[in-house]
Amino acid sequence: MTHTESVTHTKSPGGRGRLGPFEVNRLGYGAMQLEPESISTDDAVALLRRAVELGVDHVDTASFYADGEVNRRIRTALAPYPEDLVIVSKVGGRSVIGPVPIAAAQQPAELRAAVEADLTQLGVDRIHVVNLRRLDLPLGVQAQGDQIVDLDDQLAELMALRDEGKIGAIGLSSVALDVLQRALPAGIVCVQNAYSLLDRSHEGLLERCVAEGVAWVPFFPLGSSFPGFPKVAEDPVVVEVAGEMACTPSQVGLAWLLAHAPNTLLIAGTRSADHLEENLRAGDVVLTQDALGRLDAIYEHRRVND
Repeated sequence: MTHTESVTHTKSPGGRGRLGPFEVNRLGYGAMQLEPESISTDDAVALLRRAVELGVDHVDTASFYADGEVNRRIRTALAPYPEDLVIVSKVGGRSVIGPVPIAAAQQPAELRAAVEADLTQLGVDRIHVVNLRRLDLPLGVQAQGDQIVDLDDQLAELMALRDEGKIGAIGLSSVALDVLQRALPAGIVCVQNAYSLLDRSHEGLLERCVAEGVAWVPFFPLGSSFPGFPKVAEDPVVVEVAGEMACTPSQVGLAWLLAHAPNTLLIAGTRSADHLEENLRAGDVVLTQDALGRLDAIYEHRRVND
């Protein structure tokens, strides 16, 4: 018996949602924090196995996370993979040594190489979904020189990989509305952008995703330590609502995202088993209409006062 065969998948954290052709629980797991500098291999393996036991069937990763080590940890923890596990990766970057551990890798040949690395590191024949991480937005690494690549050339390469059966579907990451509009004919199934209760600058993009049936998978769903990303759990209104509902501020932030748009899927990452369980329990939090109204008003209030 494998470590996954004893698990009965009766839990559906957050209910069910669509990720292109795949049906998944709306609360998944983002594996970026499982790099060796932050967590041991044994603890990372235990955390991933616990996530699957709790109903996680959507894991987000990338070959450039710790130069492939995060992928290898996923393989160690979960292979042979449960049949219902959907693995999503992203391409457009490469791992480098330095204060910023990622560099641009936008050329079509680099996108293909990243997918091939995913397949090898994860030990699979196909990645369910691969997101193209564009570098158009003023967030993190910027494309320069020959790394400024036309979107159509990138999509053509990903479509070829899809035709070859190496990837199942194509998504986008860190893009503006006009990029999504150009890419839709390629069959885009999801968009990953920075977005939270306190940072709703991509609301128009989210609305287009809802209209097109494209899954919305926000990163930094609770904010970030990076400059310009306020922390949701520290907002006084969020803290107040959490006290009223006997849950944590983080759970309020995640529950608001699930309630705000029906196509939202969450991949909150953590290195802690306790935080993992806390995040997944956000799927059980049902916000009242009064609470939703007060939470909705936070962003407009911040915009007016900034």
